[in-house]
Order: sequence, then C-alpha cells, then structure tokens
Amino acid sequence: MDDTSQTNADAYSPSSTIITFDRPVPLLRGPVPAGPTDDPSAGPFVLAFKDSQSFASALKACESKLTAQCESGARIGCAIAASAKCKPPWWRSLFGGAKTDFVEREKCEERETAACFEAAKADCGKIGRDKCLSVFRDARIAVKERKVDWREAARLIFWASVAKRGLGFGLIELERVGDWVEFRERFEVTNYRGSDILSNVSDD
Repeated sequence: MDDTSQTNADAYSPSSTIITFDRPVPLLRGPVPAGPTDDPSAGPFVLAFKDSQSFASALKACESKLTAQCESGARIGCAIAASAKCKPPWWRSLFGGAKTDFVEREKCEERETAACFEAAKADCGKIGRDKCLSVFRDARIAVKERKVDWREAARLIFWASVAKRGLGFGLIELERVGDWVEFRERFEVTNYRGSDILSNVSDD
C-alpha cells in the first residue's frame, strides 16, 4: 500500500469520521397535565419540576451561578477602583516629587480591593437571590399524588344542585362536568407553584 492509499485510509477511519457528543443534560422540568388553576389556552400540559427537591436544587444552582458571575465582575471593578485610588496624583511628577513607592502602592491596592470586594459580596448574594426568586416563584412543581381541588368542586356541585332544583342556574356548569372521569380531570390538582414553598420557608 502506497503512502496515498494509507493517507486515504486514515482519513476515513472511525477515529477520523465519528464525532462524539457530550451526554445530554437531563431536563430540569417535564410535562404534566394542566391543573384547574392553569390557563386552558396554554394547552393540556405544563412544564413542572418533578419534586420539591429538584426545584430547590435548581434554585440553589441559579443563585450560585448568578452570585459567582456578580463576584467575578466585582473583583475586576474593585481592582480598577483600587488602582485609581492608590496611584499618585498626576501633578506630582511635574514638580519633581519623590519617586513612587510601588511596594506601598501594592499594599494600598490590596487593602482597597479587599474592602471593596467584601462589601460587594453581600450585594452579589442579594442580587443572585432576588433575580432567581422572581422567576422561581411562578415555576410549577409536580404533585406526586394528585388531589382533587374540593373548593372548586364544591362550588360546581352547589350550582349543579341549584340547577337540579329547577332554579335555572348553573346548567352550563353542569353540562361541563360530564362523567366522573371528566370531573376529576377538570378539578384534579397536578402541580403547585414555587411560591407555595418559598412562602413557607420565609414564614419559618
């Protein structure tokens, strides 16, 4: 086999032609049937976290990433501010002042950077939490054991009983109920909002 043939064989070898991809990232949320409080125009399914643990983990990861990004930018900003604060005034060289003490300037920059960053860390933590909370409050969490929204069901049963007594009300509501399966599908709670968990945590 000549060199050209060997080169062509290497070009079409499995190691040269097969492209490997990273493993797919697991979905944070999955589809669940829409509940009675969900907007029916959005469709029969909504995206929800599988449980409260996955919701809490995603919220924590969101806060951690945003806080880290904020702190990274704060380090750069504090370093620039410290350098500007510790450098000698521009007019000193015009009057033949003493030479710049770079050791002292380095210490000054370290002090100013540390003080600036310490103050920024608290702000970054608050920014990360506020940004994530505003989104995760409306996030849905799947209910493992579906329950019937009896408050809404009781209202419907009331109007159905009124219609049965011949008072002329609630006929439309009654027609929408249908059989028991349709009743459960309409009033079955399949998910709840993240604000339900977050409000309980804040109350504690």
